[in-house]
Amino acid sequence: MKLKYSIIISVVGFIFAGCISEDDDVIAPKPRAYYRIEFPQKNYKMYDSVCPFKFELPVYSYIQNDKNIKAEPCWLNMQFAPFNSTLHLSYKPISGNLDKYLEDTYTLAAKHQVKASGIEERLFKNDSLKVYGLVYQIDGNAASAVQFYITDSAKHFLRGALYFNCVPNIDSLSPVIGYLKQDIFHLIETFEWK
Repeated sequence: MKLKYSIIISVVGFIFAGCISEDDDVIAPKPRAYYRIEFPQKNYKMYDSVCPFKFELPVYSYIQNDKNIKAEPCWLNMQFAPFNSTLHLSYKPISGNLDKYLEDTYTLAAKHQVKASGIEERLFKNDSLKVYGLVYQIDGNAASAVQFYITDSAKHFLRGALYFNCVPNIDSLSPVIGYLKQDIFHLIETFEWK
C-alpha cells in the first residue's frame, strides 16, 4: 500500500514538474486591437475666400470659421471629419511684429515637449511666391502632432496646428497622422498670398 501511494505521488509530481517551464510566458490578456482605417484617395480642390491667401485642401475636408469668442477674421478650422481632427489656421497681418509671431509659434510648439518624444523642424521656402515657413512635426503622445507657420516676412503670417478630438495615443493615431501630414505639406506647397 505504501508503495502504491509512493508511485502515485511520484507520477503526480512528475506531471506537475513537466508543466512548469522557465520558458513559458506569463499568461496575459490579449491587448485591445485598433480599428482598421480606410483612407480616402488623395484629391484636392482650391480654397479661395475673402482672406488674403488661397491653397488646395483635400476633398474629404471642409473649412469653417473659428467660432471662438476671441477669434479674428480669417481664423479658420479645417475639419477632417473622417478622422475626428481639426487643423486650426490663424491669420495675422504683420505690422513690425513678425518676431513676436515667430516666438509665439515656437513657444506653442515647445509646450508639447512634455509629452513629445521628439520635435522635428522642417523648413519650407518658395521665393517666387514669397511663401516661407517652418513645420514642427511632434512625435509621441502630444496633444498636437503637427504645427507650422507660413509668412511672406512683410505683410502676412499664418499659423496652423493639427489636433485630434480624442486622447492622444500614438499607437492608434500614427497612420492617420502620417496621412494628414501629406495633406498639410500639400497645403503649404500650394499656398499663395493674394
